[in-house]
Amino acid sequence: MKTTEKTAVLKQRVITAVILLLLLIGATTLLGPFSFALVIALIVLLAAWEWGGLLGLAQRQAKIGFLVSIALMAAGTFFLLGVTPGAVAIDVLRVELLLILGIIFWLFVLLLLIQYPASRSRWNDPSRIAAMGLFALLPTLAGIMQLKYLASTGWLVLALVVLVAAVDIGAYFAGTYFGRRKLAPDLSPNKSWEGVWGGLGLSLLVTLICAWVVHNYFAALSLPAFLLFIGLAPVVTFFSVTGDLLESMLKRNSEVKDSGTLLPGHGGLLDRVDGLLAATPAFTLMTTLLLEVNEVLL
Repeated sequence: MKTTEKTAVLKQRVITAVILLLLLIGATTLLGPFSFALVIALIVLLAAWEWGGLLGLAQRQAKIGFLVSIALMAAGTFFLLGVTPGAVAIDVLRVELLLILGIIFWLFVLLLLIQYPASRSRWNDPSRIAAMGLFALLPTLAGIMQLKYLASTGWLVLALVVLVAAVDIGAYFAGTYFGRRKLAPDLSPNKSWEGVWGGLGLSLLVTLICAWVVHNYFAALSLPAFLLFIGLAPVVTFFSVTGDLLESMLKRNSEVKDSGTLLPGHGGLLDRVDGLLAATPAFTLMTTLLLEVNEVLL
């Protein structure tokens, strides 16, 4: 790619990223929990449409069928958790069960990634990839809704997004300038262990800053709560990288470069939220526990 083309692509990526950031901040901070939940459900459906492409569903009717299935299950999630216009909180126990299922799913994904390409026969089937989409998308929907209901101002949702972005940014720069040892050459040749450590380092820095701000300006953190807070960084880094590699595995299986064309300069929506999908269940579960522990021990 020529320098002028690279500059044009970079400019397009930056413009798209800024627009997305402004829309995210606006939706997260200005909308009420129920309206925000509807927005997140719409985003999940857009991601489901792209996931349908990774299933190998070339026919539009088949992709619509998969999308309708996810939509019905998303509606069921609203009903299960008690997400209604008048609700001030949702069923925490049921949310936590969904989050635990999501975490178990991502740990299972890790086994598939470690054993790739030998594990290909275990999951390379449209019905199984569809089930993977279900376990990837619905716990994320539940987790993000829970974060908004826990803090209606939306700061917990933004904290999750910032932390995942920190992992991506740290991994990109560390991998670009110091990357030597390949992380998963069969899946994503450009990813390196140095990138993982760079992502972890920047996420730790961001988490420490956030913990200091929360402790000094919002609510004093007990020692167990502080340790849980700092523990968010390695957990989010681990799951974010896992989510990124899962999408790489599915795209390689489908022989596509991007999951879609929805975001100019970035590719598809899944290309931008793969790490977020994997990190949300663990982040939300730990955050819920953190708030409970801190309230008890203060």
